[in-house]
This record gives sequence, C-alpha cells and structure tokens, in this order.
Amino acid sequence: MHFIDYYKILEIQKSATEAEIKKAYRKLARKYHPDLNPNDKTAEAKFKSINEANEVLSNVENRKKYDKYGKDWQHADEFEKAGGRPRSGGQQQQSGGFAGGGFGGDFSDAGDFSDFFNSMYGGQGGGRRQSAKYRGQDLNAEFQLDLKSAFTTHKQTLTVNGKNIRITIPAGVENGQIIKIPNHGSPGANGGPNGDLYITFNIANDPKFKRDKSNLYSTHDLDLYTALLGGEVVVDTFDGQVKVKVAPETQTGTKIKLKGKGFPVYKKADQFGDLYVTFNVKLPTNLSDKQKELFREISKL
Repeated sequence: MHFIDYYKILEIQKSATEAEIKKAYRKLARKYHPDLNPNDKTAEAKFKSINEANEVLSNVENRKKYDKYGKDWQHADEFEKAGGRPRSGGQQQQSGGFAGGGFGGDFSDAGDFSDFFNSMYGGQGGGRRQSAKYRGQDLNAEFQLDLKSAFTTHKQTLTVNGKNIRITIPAGVENGQIIKIPNHGSPGANGGPNGDLYITFNIANDPKFKRDKSNLYSTHDLDLYTALLGGEVVVDTFDGQVKVKVAPETQTGTKIKLKGKGFPVYKKADQFGDLYVTFNVKLPTNLSDKQKELFREISKL
C-alpha cells in the first residue's frame, strides 16, 4: 500500500491544530468541489483525497494512529491487541527489528510495519486473519444551508467522495446539528459493512431574523405618532406578514410575542416556536415649520 501524506494533501504542517485542519479542509474543499469543477476528473480526484485526509486528521484518535503507524494506521487496533507481537503459523515473532527498537517513531515515509501487517493479515499462515471482516471508516461532511431552506422539509443532493447522495433534510434542522446517514461511509474490507456518513449542517444567519432553537427574534420600526397614539402595523414573519395592534404610549424596546410564528420544531409536525418582535421608535425628521410649532405647543402643556 502506497503511503499517502495527508498533511501534504491539506497543505498543513504536522503540528497543525484542529482549527487549522478544519480551516484548510474548508478552503480546499470549496476550491475543488465537483459543483465548481464540472467534468474535471483531476479536481474530482483532488476533492476525494482532500475528504479522505480530513476524515483521518480531523479525528483525534485516527490522527494519533496515523502519526504512529503511517499507511498501516487502520490496523493499529489489531496490532495493539496482539501486544505488539505478530503471530504467523502459531509462532511468535520478536518485534525488535523495527526502527528504534519500538513503535513510537514516525513511520510515515519508511513503511516499517508493512511486513508485520502482511504477516498478520495477508501472509502465509495468516489465512484465518486474512478472512476477517472489517467495518469501513465513518465519513464526515459539512453542508451549507440558509435559514429559509431550513424552514421547510426538502431534499438535497450531496457529493461525498465523488458520489451523489440524495437526502431528506427535515424542517427545523439547527446550525451545527449532525445527522447520521447509515451505510454511506467508506466500504468495509473483506465483505465487512460500510461505515456511516455524518453530516454537519452550517446554517447561515438571516438579515432580518435571529434564531434561537425554535424561536425567532426581529425588530420593527414604529413612527412616533403610532407609538404615542397606538394603532395597527404590518409586521414581517418568516413566512408572510401579519397585522398587530400597538398600544398607546409604546416605548422603544417594547417586545411582543407572536405565538406559533417562529421556526418549525425539528421532527415535530405542525409545531412551531414563537416570534418575538422588538419595537424601535423612530423620531421624525425634516419637520416643517408648522410641525415644529405644534411640537413646541405640546411641550408647553
């Protein structure tokens, strides 16, 4: 198995932090995404390798195994269960032939474990282990969504490792929420089951509405005369407009609740949060002389 340098693929140093890995992955994934490079086989292959590198390096445990065992990192658990002593034909082999006399070094370029793992899984006398089934690796993907799209249940097509996957996104999905798609990860070995796909949703902010779980928050400007005398105003909700009454002498910062006019509750049909509207009283400008005179008279009362 040829060694693949995942750090080089993501264009980062081996000392990179989790945040640096995530930033590098997002940058490269956007650059080589198949939707932005249609019919470009080179970009498609690059996108696939970027996802593969991110799957390993963004997982703390997998990264440790990769740093320690190089290209053989996926067999690290089996090796460690064997106590660091490979078995072949019922006889134990000593491990002192590896570089440094132990297993704590960086073998990413040398492939020092290849013979050992071949003896465990593929060599003569290793037939029993060779036929063992191994579950495929789980995959992680990020999906960008605007708040309007998250308001209704709908279908989307994702491209993961060059494969199109059609999924249903339930209304009310939250920013940062992770949804599991079973059996859509990496294929298993020797007939083992596929891994799973975990999708993290990144939902962009909306210019008019702030979301907190299933509740929404917005502001609405009131003219001075409506604020003083009361009346009715038309207020924007997420899926339309409604008329609301304004009490006389409403102060700026006054908040009203519109029940059931918030965001859908995730996977609960016909249940919605509330919309909280904060009034912002706007003072009139460009007053005429007559208007100024009237305000002066009022101020004397």
